Amino acid sequence: MTDLSASEGGTPEWLRHKERGAAWSIRLSVYLALALGRRAARLLLPLGCLYFLLSAAEGRRASRDYLDRVLGRRAGFWDVFRHFHAFGSCVLDRVFFLKGQTDLFDIRIIGEDLLIDHLRQRSGCFLLGAHIGSFEVLRAAGRAHADLRINMLMFEENARKIASVLSEIAPDIAKEIISLGRPESFIRTSHALDRGNFVGLLADRSLGGDHRISLPFLGAPAPFSPGAFRMMALLKKPVLLMFGLYRGGNRYDIHIERFALPEDLPQHASSAEIEALVARYAGRLEHHCRAAPYNWFNFYKYWE
Repeated sequence: MTDLSASEGGTPEWLRHKERGAAWSIRLSVYLALALGRRAARLLLPLGCLYFLLSAAEGRRASRDYLDRVLGRRAGFWDVFRHFHAFGSCVLDRVFFLKGQTDLFDIRIIGEDLLIDHLRQRSGCFLLGAHIGSFEVLRAAGRAHADLRINMLMFEENARKIASVLSEIAPDIAKEIISLGRPESFIRTSHALDRGNFVGLLADRSLGGDHRISLPFLGAPAPFSPGAFRMMALLKKPVLLMFGLYRGGNRYDIHIERFALPEDLPQHASSAEIEALVARYAGRLEHHCRAAPYNWFNFYKYWE
């Protein structure tokens, strides 16, 4: 039986194995992408997706559970394969986004005027996203705006794993990651916003003993963490929703929506006010999951 107890450093052994496997797969994707180019690497992508589909039982079950809910019918093998393939495509394309090769892609931005308005104001802004499609596509498309600076907030384990890979592809971007869970995390976030930077965070996932609230999501209660929303309320900066949806081939649609203005964020918000913000986020996430059902990439048991 797998040992689920905490290993050295307080991280469960099963999670350590999972992180090592994820880091290995990311590095392999980077190597293949850079060595072969996007077109050739995409020819190999179905084989890699099929391997993970057959070997990752937990991910396969989680994918089918999610797809059953979002599609409103029993998901078949082809549906689950499409889900894995969309994820693999976004991982592969991330390499080319980071290398600045945006000419390979057909990117459409809906709501770009909101982004431009905040850039002109230089007031700093949160970009609230999820593990849906590609967040990196926004940074790639944003190269047309010289003033766009994005810091990403990540849990420390994820930040360390991603930064080790990014440092080999785009070292400047690796330096822009802010690790959550450290004493200086809040201060670094506040300073980045005060400089007029955008701070991106993905609020559909939490780790460890984070307090979570149960909200309706795709027809059943699901856990969401209010921590990110409390931080946004404390810092009182504008919040934009951003979802970079993969549409197949080389096509991406970036959807930018206004989520909250500073006056919508009570600095000493009650639990009910925070829950209302989280519920609104969950509702918009559900909307985009239904619009692009193969784009949400949480391959683990999500519903209670």
